[in-house]
Amino acid sequence: MPKSTRRVVLTFPSEEVEKPVVYRLVKEFDLVPNILKAAISPNDVGTMVIELSGDPAKLESAMEFLGGLGVTVEPLSQDILFNEARCIHCGACVTFCPSGALRIADASRRIEFVADRCTACGFCLRACPTCAMEGKF
Repeated sequence: MPKSTRRVVLTFPSEEVEKPVVYRLVKEFDLVPNILKAAISPNDVGTMVIELSGDPAKLESAMEFLGGLGVTVEPLSQDILFNEARCIHCGACVTFCPSGALRIADASRRIEFVADRCTACGFCLRACPTCAMEGKF
């Protein structure tokens, strides 16, 4: 059976942060979660970066389920952006990127950003001296 993987940013309303939402994704939709980053506190809005893998139809149903709970679902690629016009290609961000989303191109020696590898950890945001990495956090 083909599997699909989707990296998303979930924003939980305060009334949902203490409920077992990820557990329900596993039990009811047979998905495999990989939590990449989370900032969740009781009685507050919560944010989670998660990679979900499973049957494409069940993955789609899970996204509808989350929406029904009032959870906002956004593709991960919308959270970290590379502003090449600001980049001086110093490589500081590459050193801190744990996922390999930022790398130095062999031929040009310029920074490349591979959005599909990004886990939105935010390390690059703090490392970049020119703020070429931008985040929606």
